Amino acid sequence: MGKIFVEGIKIYAFHGCFKEEADIGTNFQVDVVLDADLSKPAETDNIMDAVNYQTVFTVIKEQMAIRSNLLENVVKRISETLFKEFPEVTKIKLKVSKLNVPLGGHIDNVAIQMEKER
Repeated sequence: MGKIFVEGIKIYAFHGCFKEEADIGTNFQVDVVLDADLSKPAETDNIMDAVNYQTVFTVIKEQMAIRSNLLENVVKRISETLFKEFPEVTKIKLKVSKLNVPLGGHIDNVAIQMEKER
């Protein structure tokens, strides 16, 4: 087993419960850790045997483009799609952070992190 880290994905999206969030949007950061058996790609040196980082990014980008009121919903959708795309992934730890949150004070971000296993 091993872990694949794809961290610091910056995406502009329109998630949130307030009309302004849906209209204006804001910056988000996505960090994901995927647990998978990495022995085959380590042996074969073939991208077809590996969890392709580009595909991971594409899944996240596509799911972030679908507007949700809650980050919990976004995290659930991304995790489910990653599991469908990569049968070799056994566990996903996913964090979505909303940056520059308009809560009336200085807050770097708010975030939702969830872990799912098969």
